[in-house]
Amino acid sequence: MAKVFDRVKETSETTGTGALTLAGAEVGFDAFSDRLSVGDQTFYTVSDDLGNYEVGLGTYSAANTLSRGEVYSSTNSDSFVDFGVGSKLVFITYPAKRSVTDQQAVAFAIALGG
Repeated sequence: MAKVFDRVKETSETTGTGALTLAGAEVGFDAFSDRLSVGDQTFYTVSDDLGNYEVGLGTYSAANTLSRGEVYSSTNSDSFVDFGVGSKLVFITYPAKRSVTDQQAVAFAIALGG
C-alpha cells in the first residue's frame, strides 16, 4: 500500500527515465527520508522548469533514491518522461487516478452493508 504524507518535496538533478536521486528537501518541507523507509511505496510527482511532468507510483528503494514504477499521467503520453539536464522538483502527492470521490465512498459503504 502506498504511503502518503503532506509537505514532502525535494530537488533532483536526475536525467533520463531511471530512478530519481533526491538531492535534499526544499525549505519548509520534509525529505523523503524523513517519512519513508527503504522499500516503502508512495505516489509522486516529478516536474521540471520546461513544463514536463510525471505522476506515478514509486518505491523509496535506497537512501535518497526514488525508483519510478507505474506512471499514471505525464507529458509523455502517460509514459516515463526522459528528463533532461536541470533541476526538477519531486514531491509526494495523491493522484486523481487513485482518489476516491464521495459518491464512490458511499457506494462502497453500501456494498459492504453500511
